Amino acid sequence: MCNVLISSCGEEETHPKPRGFFRIELPERTFEMFDPAGCPFKFEIPDYAIAVKDTNSLAEPCWYYLIMPKLNAQLYLTYKPLHGDVDKYLEDTHTLVYKHTARASSIDEQVIQFKPGVSGVIYSLGGDAASATQFFVTDSVNHFLRGAIYFNVLPNADSLAPVQDYLREDVLHMLKSFEWK
Repeated sequence: MCNVLISSCGEEETHPKPRGFFRIELPERTFEMFDPAGCPFKFEIPDYAIAVKDTNSLAEPCWYYLIMPKLNAQLYLTYKPLHGDVDKYLEDTHTLVYKHTARASSIDEQVIQFKPGVSGVIYSLGGDAASATQFFVTDSVNHFLRGAIYFNVLPNADSLAPVQDYLREDVLHMLKSFEWK
């Protein structure tokens, strides 16, 4: 004879866990002056950023990376002296920003002028663009500086949004403190 016992503890349904993301710890904001020798500009950068000279074979003397290891991001900075060719660099910047239209859901342009002789545009790109924040500043006569933030991960606007917003605020601070030497 065989005894079979079947037992059940209710009708609890099992569901797969939703996909989660790592918690992002944003660093405290404190700034220090970035005044690279031999370059005609200076401005405050976050103290969690590490300024590194661009050593690429195509790099020019005042090209830098601001590496932000805690945020897995870097800000590329390229400086160009002007020789009556500001329109060329404005067009180059426009082209580089709008190359992202394939992945960007929107591109907002904010004209800035925090001080006389320091004006430019901050571009905020929505969606899964590779670089959600780009900018340039110029005095329109002698100097032109362009910047773009990139992350070391595939762009995912939903998961990167808090960090992108945080860095956009830091870029605004940098540009408010920006001075030509």
